[in-house]
Amino acid sequence: MKYDKIDNNHVKFSFKVSKPEFEHALDHAYDHIKDDVEVKGFRKGQVTRKVYEQRYGVESLYNDALNHAISHKFNDALMVKEFVIVSDPTNIDVNVEDLKNEDGFDISFDVAIRPEVTLGDYKNLEVEVEKVTVSKEEIEKEVESLLSINQMLEPKEEGHLENGDTAIFDFEGFVDDVPFEGGKADNFSLKIGSGQFIPGFEEQMVGLKAGDKKDLKVTFPEEYQAPELAGKEAIFKVLLHEIKVEVKNELNDEWVKTLNRENVNTVKELEDSIKADLTKTKESEAKNKVTELVLKQIVENTKMDVPKEMYETEVSNYKKQVENQAKQYQLDLDTFISLTGQTSESFEKQANEHAKLRVDQTLVLEEIAKVEKFEITDKERNYRYEELASHYKMDVSEIKKYLSDDVIDKDIAFEKALELVTESAIIK
Repeated sequence: MKYDKIDNNHVKFSFKVSKPEFEHALDHAYDHIKDDVEVKGFRKGQVTRKVYEQRYGVESLYNDALNHAISHKFNDALMVKEFVIVSDPTNIDVNVEDLKNEDGFDISFDVAIRPEVTLGDYKNLEVEVEKVTVSKEEIEKEVESLLSINQMLEPKEEGHLENGDTAIFDFEGFVDDVPFEGGKADNFSLKIGSGQFIPGFEEQMVGLKAGDKKDLKVTFPEEYQAPELAGKEAIFKVLLHEIKVEVKNELNDEWVKTLNRENVNTVKELEDSIKADLTKTKESEAKNKVTELVLKQIVENTKMDVPKEMYETEVSNYKKQVENQAKQYQLDLDTFISLTGQTSESFEKQANEHAKLRVDQTLVLEEIAKVEKFEITDKERNYRYEELASHYKMDVSEIKKYLSDDVIDKDIAFEKALELVTESAIIK
């Protein structure tokens, strides 16, 4: 193996693949397909590689075998200590005509490497962040929100049905004078104006009084969930039994107790609790803002020539995360993006901005951790293992099969670097 720097960010590796090494790769390639190979006179999956090659040619295995050989050589490249590889192999160069050579063949590929990072100032940086305050109006707004939750419904003694009222009624639907399945209910509860029923239904109920009957003429939407009703005109016969209105909860100590908040039994205690919660939330947001502004300055103060492959990898990771989100809703990526109010162009821009921010910030924080030489204690390391075990519902011994102390230490050091630059910031 030999390697040479192409430029500041890229290295070319050259290897010799011996005849035995490539034979191993060919065996590996055939193992992947042998269970599906069929040749007359042999049972499926029982065809030897020699018979297979006589029928289909060894060349049919070259592509998979080369990929396997390259993966082995790439693993060798990853062991080089002089630099950190940050991309998959590219510009793979091999002469297919040489693959049958008895003395093996040459292969080369390029990789991107982690850039040199020259830090500028990263401690005691000045940032402007608004002072955390909680106004009386904000507290009152939260109280009002709590009061509006689970409001009681009481009968409306006088008047007619209005938007916002809840109707208790019977209904039965007909298409061409024939009742249809699912079109009938008794003592149904509906908040008028909620849009729960098809267009025109709730609007025609406005003005009714308890005991009134009415025929409502409506048309089902063209894309209605029941195809047999889509686009058809219908008559709903309704009988309004009762009108109910929401009654706002009264702000007093008795109501506060119904919230079941720990150590909160009076209106004053509720207001103090809300103030404490809002303060905590705002302080967390302020700290995040400080971190954001500090990291922005540090990146600007740092000299580094980041290879485009690092950004491209992060863009790919970001898109995969969004695709996984979309799959949870059983949507394809384009549909999911459109539902979030984005275009493909704005999503692409967002992905690239996210990638640049994440890569740049990660590089500077890793460098700060390296410069600061944080000491990681056994207690800190063990606590992190226990956190991960709890999160993934696994034993610590199982977690340690997948993660080494070195990986854990780097993760903790990264967080210490983040804490250092945030805590040392001077807030103006």
